Amino acid sequence: MEPVDVLLAGLGAIALGAGVLVVSTRHIVRAGLWLVVTLGATAGLYLVLTAELVAWVQVLLYVGAVVVLLLFAVMLTRAPIGASDDLDRPRWAGLLIGGGAGLGLAALLVDAYRWSRVESPRTGTGAEQIGAEVFRTWVLPFEVLSVLLLAALIGAIVISRPDIGSRPDNRSEIGRQESRRES
Repeated sequence: MEPVDVLLAGLGAIALGAGVLVVSTRHIVRAGLWLVVTLGATAGLYLVLTAELVAWVQVLLYVGAVVVLLLFAVMLTRAPIGASDDLDRPRWAGLLIGGGAGLGLAALLVDAYRWSRVESPRTGTGAEQIGAEVFRTWVLPFEVLSVLLLAALIGAIVISRPDIGSRPDNRSEIGRQESRRES
């Protein structure tokens, strides 16, 4: 076994363990931080596989943008951060669906590759091909995603501010409630 294989196995174990902690922790902020570890380990996997562009895109887009947006949305909406008994669901359904999906993906991979070795592409040629695909074929989905993320952020701000979108007679009621809280 080569050192690269050991590094891949280690990063894979870190990503898998942190991914399990993302879905099993009862605190949403901790889940977001475990998501950062999972995505960082995935970026490390890409670096080991000599896909530097994909690794840095992973860090910039997912770790830098999506996780920060998730944490800001939690803070803006004043969602309960800790464990909540009224939101807990039975775990058996999620375990059943997740286990079935995992077994299905494992069977698909075994059937597709039949334990054969796949040759790695030459270093440095993937960035040009990925750039061509992203900026020629996938421009519209990226733009739609950016508009969707902007709408989600605006929605979080509107939900977190009770004075936005309320009627004038409701504003006076909100003001009275706030003055009662202060006194």
